[in-house]
Amino acid sequence: MNAGKTVFAQLMDFIPLYEFRKCVDHYQGNYKVKSFSCWDQYLSMAFAQLTYRESLRDIEACLRAAQPKLYHLGIRGKVSRNTLANANQVRDWRIYADFAGILIGRARKLYIHDSFGIELKQAVYALDSTTIDLCLSLFPWAVFRRQKGAIKLHTLLDLRGSIPTVVVITHGKVHDVNMLDQLCIEPGAFYVVDRGYLDFARLHRIHTSGAFFVIRAKENFRFRRLYSQKVDKSAGVHADQIVVVENFYAKKDYPSKLRRIRYYDEENNRYFIFLTNNLVLPARTIADIHRCRWHIELFFKWIKQHLRIKAFYGTSENAVKTQVWIAISVYVLVAIIKKLLRLEQSLYTILQILSVTLFEKTPILQVLSTVEYESEERAMANQLRLFD
Repeated sequence: MNAGKTVFAQLMDFIPLYEFRKCVDHYQGNYKVKSFSCWDQYLSMAFAQLTYRESLRDIEACLRAAQPKLYHLGIRGKVSRNTLANANQVRDWRIYADFAGILIGRARKLYIHDSFGIELKQAVYALDSTTIDLCLSLFPWAVFRRQKGAIKLHTLLDLRGSIPTVVVITHGKVHDVNMLDQLCIEPGAFYVVDRGYLDFARLHRIHTSGAFFVIRAKENFRFRRLYSQKVDKSAGVHADQIVVVENFYAKKDYPSKLRRIRYYDEENNRYFIFLTNNLVLPARTIADIHRCRWHIELFFKWIKQHLRIKAFYGTSENAVKTQVWIAISVYVLVAIIKKLLRLEQSLYTILQILSVTLFEKTPILQVLSTVEYESEERAMANQLRLFD
């Protein structure tokens, strides 16, 4: 007797199916497809992400073991390793990139009023990249070094809710600073970057677009001080200066004024020098904004640990990008569900619960809200020690 939907089917009910089909039709994803549609492909790959499958053979074995339940999971086509491998290789990865963008837009609306530690009306974005190492002989298109392959995930993270708003996947040789050319600058927003993105021509583009940037200065930064502002050394601010760039070519690229802030981090016993084009906010607030850049480092660490983006099910560029974008869409989907159902658990806890309950026919709210849980940090602290 069938009583209700499986947890996996309830999870997929949060997906805007009409928008997904529009993405598929735009790239003709189901052209000449008879049995295993793009929707079947997406469900199979999402299942693999949620249950931490290691390979295509893993996916095939698990789904075939649950063959009588596949219809109730929403999978209509027959799942086989070769069919899924072929779908990942030939179906345009942009289908899933565009669909992830739709989910990202919905998630940002849900998290727009969330705080990230600083009370600001403007949006604050952190831009950075992470490198995923690959075997060059298996992934010859992912050039990085002479005997090493890699891809880079260039990510613009909205700090409200830690939602990735822009993700660009490139081979490992693409320099991070090139991503500044691909951003659609949002007037009034803050863009927080590390000093690897220090390019005065590109920073001036952000400035002329009406947005603000916060970046660490390099040690050889040459400047001319125009005047200094009062500082509160008890807050860690040792200098707050309005400067102009001294180097000839840098001054040509950035002719406007800059603000140079020297901040002492008492906790780590280090000095940091920040550059920004915002001349109004308190210096300590600028330092705190840059400190929040570590949200993106935590985001990269989290997705590498809990999503399948380090071991890939295919070796072609299309297969890798398909897997990464489906992984991102699953992450954003769980973030949306967390907000809509008003769950207090962390995304880590929600994913762990889903991984063992996908085939159960229990209301998803009951599954995710009645389980006693503890934080990830505490759970890890309680593990047995091998060496004392």
